[in-house]
Amino acid sequence: MATENFVNNYLINKSADFEKISEYIFNHPETRFQEYKSSAFLASECEREGFSVERGAGNIETAFAATYGNGSPVIGFLGEYDALSGLSQEPNKTSYEPWERNIGHGCGHNLLGTGAFAAACATKDYLEKNNLPGTVKFFGCPGEEGGSGKTFMVRDGVFDGVDIALTWHPSPANAVMSLSSLANYQVSFKFKGLTSHAANSPHLGRSALDSVELMNVGVNYLREHIIPEARIHYAVTNTGGISPNVVQADAEVLYLIRAPKIDVVDDIYKRVCKIAEGAALMTETEVEVKFEKACSNYVPNRSLEQILHNSLQTAGANSPTPEEISFAKEMWSTLTKGEQEGYLELMEGFGYNGDGSELEGKYLTESISPYQASDKILSGSTDVGDVSWIVPTAQLTAATSVLGTPLHTWQMTSQGISSFAHKGMLRAAEAMSLTAIHLLNNKEDLNNVQQEFKAFKARRPYTCPIPEHVHPSKLNTV
Repeated sequence: MATENFVNNYLINKSADFEKISEYIFNHPETRFQEYKSSAFLASECEREGFSVERGAGNIETAFAATYGNGSPVIGFLGEYDALSGLSQEPNKTSYEPWERNIGHGCGHNLLGTGAFAAACATKDYLEKNNLPGTVKFFGCPGEEGGSGKTFMVRDGVFDGVDIALTWHPSPANAVMSLSSLANYQVSFKFKGLTSHAANSPHLGRSALDSVELMNVGVNYLREHIIPEARIHYAVTNTGGISPNVVQADAEVLYLIRAPKIDVVDDIYKRVCKIAEGAALMTETEVEVKFEKACSNYVPNRSLEQILHNSLQTAGANSPTPEEISFAKEMWSTLTKGEQEGYLELMEGFGYNGDGSELEGKYLTESISPYQASDKILSGSTDVGDVSWIVPTAQLTAATSVLGTPLHTWQMTSQGISSFAHKGMLRAAEAMSLTAIHLLNNKEDLNNVQQEFKAFKARRPYTCPIPEHVHPSKLNTV
């Protein structure tokens, strides 16, 4: 039986099982490093499929590594399953209908984790049925959203010995994600002052909230004097209370600093720290800087990407049903004019490089973008970046949502377990599995991938951007 038929038949026969896994993760949304139910469920499913599972990989409670087979090559599949605060939504609805618990899969990680698992299972079955040497590993990677879980796992050596890493991401497009990404630091600044009666004795107080506000103003002025590709975001996580007649003694702000290279991020971070120190000096408060996490920019491997694209073409694109098209049309109407007009720009961020002519008059992608290595930089970050610095890595995207649907929105959440999304998930699984099997059977192509990676590493050695003393930080959603 041809390889593509083997993988396709396997996924068709197991499709109901994988859809149930996706639905379970969707219905049990958990934020970074608190994915207790999702990780436990996925790990158990790995064991049920014949993988041996190491829980707590990288000293992270909700991380695991599942392994089948022995010998080389070692093919790794990267799965995610964390959700986002503030993005709960009843599925398959074309109006905003949040759940009581305000957490949801607004980035499609229920699909991402399940699709990578399905790819690992299909590859395992191929090895087993053909009695071939080689090792399949599925990595349960928590905390991608604001936690850089994979970067902590890289630092702890979880991916050591892996020859190839593959993953994917849901989006409105079918393409190989050939763009690099922004490196980042996430850092909190906690100011400590003195309370006092704001009317009776304001001169005796030292406002930590004033410090936060002054720092934010200072950073806003800094924006003019950094490279245009850089981004600085912040959220005030503690305003010091709700009583305006009390001088706030405690206040805190969380910063996310991004740039194309980690050394540029570090330079901006040091300047931000000076601004924080200046704000503390102006208000006679103290500031504590807490480094929370970081991730490196993503390094594409062009040889591996070409193989992955060939596999994506073999897997093909989804043909939507009339019901899926009708739902997509209604969902499209909920998008803003800017989101509708900017749908091509959104897709280009996932590796799409067409002119959009084949999409005119449609609401869902029914084609696969041609492959083109790109020097552009995705205006976002991913901890897949750190894996790509130590293992040759490639990632694709498969259409799971309506054209123009931005990530991190209720619309993305709503489409998270739709029939079209699940078809895209299984197409991604098929493409990744076909890529893995191709490399298992074609040592020359595997060698080309590894030689490209070695040439890159010879020029740019890797240093983990997270200091040894920093540990994963859970998100407080209360």
